[in-house]
Amino acid sequence: MKYIRLLPLLALSVTARLLATPIPENLLQNGWFVGSQAYTFKEFSAFEAIAKTKEAGGNLIEFYPGQTLKPGSQDKVGHTMSAGAMAELKAECARQGVRPVNYGVVGANNPEEVRSIMEFAKKMELYAVCTESTEQIAAWEACAKEFDVKVAFHEHGGSMSNPKYKVWNPLYILGVVESRDKRVGACADLGHWCTSNLKPVECLRILNGRIISVHLKDKAANGEAPVVVAGTGVVDVAACLDELKKQNFKGHISIEHENDWKDSVPQVRANIDFVKSHGK
Repeated sequence: MKYIRLLPLLALSVTARLLATPIPENLLQNGWFVGSQAYTFKEFSAFEAIAKTKEAGGNLIEFYPGQTLKPGSQDKVGHTMSAGAMAELKAECARQGVRPVNYGVVGANNPEEVRSIMEFAKKMELYAVCTESTEQIAAWEACAKEFDVKVAFHEHGGSMSNPKYKVWNPLYILGVVESRDKRVGACADLGHWCTSNLKPVECLRILNGRIISVHLKDKAANGEAPVVVAGTGVVDVAACLDELKKQNFKGHISIEHENDWKDSVPQVRANIDFVKSHGK
């Protein structure tokens, strides 16, 4: 009988390991998980990016590889950083009340690099990683299952005139992920879709159910054009948020304001406020 009583506990333990770890609901802001992509603050250190995210009203941050850890430090954020530096980064996030949720955009040339990235993500307790290395899809999927961390394929601007670069096209990303584990999907970069002369809301619909995370930025015009605050450009951010609501999107939105590099906190705050004003 003692063994029988233990079985339910063992079953619960196994189930817990198999379920993808969600972002804590206490971090929701009017129905959204919203913060910054640290690349917005690339002129500063990661510690400063955390502080600026908090100042702008965000409580989540997506780190990227190569940012200086803190002023005066030689350490860089990334999956090869030392255990000590990683501990410092996690401690600073905890101190500021800003949760790390993602890491990227990061490339991987082989399954070993994929594994190193996913081990780092697990140690950092991240929700997802962001990459464009679709050629490593088998390794990404295997590690997503093993480490219970989501993988989001990102896109920069592109076109049919450059056939070597494919991830700009949501149909290509869909083809890569649609038969794979649900922890493998897309990072919807709304601004870069406009760079590719696509309509972001239509791209979201193509990838229905496979959106892992969002890079939110508006653009002054389609094609190569400056980034502007949400609601003032061509992206139709409001329609995109409505579509994400329809899809019951549970991931995070990273504000990526690639402009006003030295003083972008007001613009990031305006973007966060725009998202919150369109609450779920």
